[in-house]
Amino acid sequence: MRLIILGAPGSGKGTQAMFIKKKFHIPQISTGEILRDVIRSNNKNNFKNKIYNDIKKGNLISDNIIIDLVINRLKCSDCINGYLLDGFPRTLSQAHAMKEAGIIIDNILEIYVSDSEIIERIIGRRIHASSGRIYHNKFNPPKIHGRDNITGELLVQRDDDTIEVIKNRLSIYHKQKKILLDYYKNLETFKIFGFPRYHRINGSFSIDQVRNNIFSILIKN
Repeated sequence: MRLIILGAPGSGKGTQAMFIKKKFHIPQISTGEILRDVIRSNNKNNFKNKIYNDIKKGNLISDNIIIDLVINRLKCSDCINGYLLDGFPRTLSQAHAMKEAGIIIDNILEIYVSDSEIIERIIGRRIHASSGRIYHNKFNPPKIHGRDNITGELLVQRDDDTIEVIKNRLSIYHKQKKILLDYYKNLETFKIFGFPRYHRINGSFSIDQVRNNIFSILIKN
């Protein structure tokens, strides 16, 4: 079971990825986690320092580095029975490099939620800074407005949970997604070896219903 999961920020992709990982006993592989593992490692070399400095400065990590790290990760023993790629590939060059490396994807899952609903989900989020507890003004409100249920301390809104930032992130996501899907659909059209099946899942339903819909698709495929 070799999967790619797609979903815009706020679509519930991360939650569903955890369900898939536990149900089918496959590792969830994200480039962010791989990069954090490199930084946390005891190795002291220029490669590690470059990644650390790029992340600290907010620079994008080059495709060559990301591709090599992911391909090496997929060679690990826990990937023998499959894997769930979360947030990779993001670019056409990454997708092409995977194909050239002989990495096969069986299914692509896209958790779809309209932009208007995503904006509503994200701008209503409130966080208790010290504990990380998350609330939502509409969907999961605290007992006392603006206050954490346990400590009574003020809740805050993340700096990037603003309409302007969200719209920009959504725009980037849609552009990247279209390029990737066009690439994989072209493989499917010409029946090129290893082409994946694409599934679009409505992410507006309840968490449990979305999960069950995904499981049903994966069990059949």
